[in-house]
Amino acid sequence: QVHVVESGGGLVQAGGSRRLSCAASGRTFSIYTMGWFRQAPGKEREFVSGLAWTTGTTYYADSVKGRFTISRDIANNTVSLQMTSLRPEDTAVYYCAAGLAPIGGVGIRQVDYDYWGQGTQVTVSS
Repeated sequence: QVHVVESGGGLVQAGGSRRLSCAASGRTFSIYTMGWFRQAPGKEREFVSGLAWTTGTTYYADSVKGRFTISRDIANNTVSLQMTSLRPEDTAVYYCAAGLAPIGGVGIRQVDYDYWGQGTQVTVSS
């Protein structure tokens, strides 16, 4: 079992920044990919960013490319999402997820992930 807990959400003004953190515990040695998804009211859950745990290879959705940065801390089994130049359209519940399947790249689909956090709310006001 892998346990995932995310934190760091809150209220931010448009143009501001916020850093989300995700801590993994349990059988963390089994993790192949970790990523962030988000879901806004009335919309489908969408991929935001992900990384291959062992190599550090990263991937970003076009909507956040150049504004968000994903990073890992191997020693502490954590992954972070640094968000800058935030827009009201970034408002959503953000979920961290861990995937175990050796898919050969960064997981970008929900089915690539096996364990999910409870989510943390990010609200961007204009």
